[in-house]
Amino acid sequence: MPSRSPAPPSTNLLFDLWLVSRAANALLDTALEPAGLTADEFAVYSVLRSGPLTPSEVADWMAAPLTTVSSYVKRFQRRGHLERTPNPDDARSYRLVLTAEGLRAHQEAGACFLPVLADVESALGGSATTIQTALADLREALSVVRSGPR
Repeated sequence: MPSRSPAPPSTNLLFDLWLVSRAANALLDTALEPAGLTADEFAVYSVLRSGPLTPSEVADWMAAPLTTVSSYVKRFQRRGHLERTPNPDDARSYRLVLTAEGLRAHQEAGACFLPVLADVESALGGSATTIQTALADLREALSVVRSGPR
């Protein structure tokens, strides 16, 4: 296992989370580069695979403003990877669906992603499930704080 980088002084939970997020993005950006997607784009494609979603649903999932989702939508549409379909539940809204080309792009990126995932899980030595549970708890806490009174 590679040696650890020295920890910055006075770390805290949110700063450590930021450091982990940056490290994961850097690792995945490099791994996914041959497929032409960034780590963030691969994540959005992954959630869009689950079925048609409205921009608001994607924004909620990403914890991002609708303007950020709009930027992704435009970029993915220019690539021919995404289409907007009418929302049967709300005529003022639309749903986002990956095209066949978008699904192929996601699959190609997935082939780059899976070996990295296996390497990270191996490096964790069997604690991946415990860490995922802790991350789910952390995401829930962040959601509670984001939606609470200021």
